[in-house]
Amino acid sequence: MSKPVPAPLLTDRVVTLRAHLPEDVTGVWEQCQDPLSQEWTGVPVPFTRDDAERFVHEICPAGWRSGTEWAFAVEAEGRFAGTVSLRTEGAGRAEIAYGAHPWARGTGHLERAVRLLLDYGFAQQDLTTVIWWARQGNWASRRLAWRVGIQVEGTLRRWVTQRGESYPTWVGTLLREDAREPLSPWLECPVLGEDGVRLRPIVVTDAPRIHEACSEAQTQHWLGQLPSPYTLDDALAYVESRTEQLAEGTGVTWAVTDPDDDLLLATIGWFNHTAGEECEIGYWTHPDARGRGLMTRATGVVVRHVVAELGVARVTAYSAVDNAASRRVIEANGLRQYGVERRGIQVRDRRADMALYDVLASEVPDLRR
Repeated sequence: MSKPVPAPLLTDRVVTLRAHLPEDVTGVWEQCQDPLSQEWTGVPVPFTRDDAERFVHEICPAGWRSGTEWAFAVEAEGRFAGTVSLRTEGAGRAEIAYGAHPWARGTGHLERAVRLLLDYGFAQQDLTTVIWWARQGNWASRRLAWRVGIQVEGTLRRWVTQRGESYPTWVGTLLREDAREPLSPWLECPVLGEDGVRLRPIVVTDAPRIHEACSEAQTQHWLGQLPSPYTLDDALAYVESRTEQLAEGTGVTWAVTDPDDDLLLATIGWFNHTAGEECEIGYWTHPDARGRGLMTRATGVVVRHVVAELGVARVTAYSAVDNAASRRVIEANGLRQYGVERRGIQVRDRRADMALYDVLASEVPDLRR
């Protein structure tokens, strides 16, 4: 085995980046046993001690010798905390890669390490552009990229390959002159409990209920944009899209449940937000939850929430003119019809007229019981 090639020592007095040392072998091995590391990276499975030895003693030093990859061990609290690297592509460009040991997740150490690495790449290696790739669904990687200012620019089909299988892949870039801070908000989905309903984030285990609701004939009719047939994969894609909505700062969607039962009964959300001006509310209800006043109450909760938290002056909602149940929900919450857009909405087999509603912040009634 060759000796480790010296790498610069970088530190912000909390986290240190340094060359990998023989004592890091155990930490590398532990990190690559972790199910999340195996799910989202291309590490061999099974990952053996020999693999860890080869990574520390051969792969990392070879990258430094050839100038093709600058890989640093991350040390924090006196422990191995992960690895970060820049894989050089020439012409001032490099790909960034990072991974945390399980103990270091949620500590902020990896973000500090990535910031040190970017400073090194731009200032010491004269990089002009850093590119980031992550398999679609790796929200932890994407959130860290967002924090340091990487701009997510799209999704590529079948790009990242892990153990012989290719997956959809997010791609983003950071330029030397870019600010190292988020370009847009990453919204949170707060739990709201009021008026006999509970609103919480949508999660993967909601997919079967979403599948049931969005396969049902009445839902299919009024939500004409839904795939038909609507599959469980469509439901899983919908769950993923709700996190994407938060990441892009374009809206928030809640699962509506009974306070005593976490079962999804409906969804409701806000979107089309113009700061200080307005936003739109939309919803659908699972068939077995209709006729209980559930959506009327949930809509009241969300209207009051967006007025108080977003500071909007106007809340809008729209419904097909013939969708009497949806219009009753809207009108019960003080929204007034101000017009009809002819052929403004897609129902299952045609374009239909759409009733337009709004309420001003000063007009929002307190419907809490």
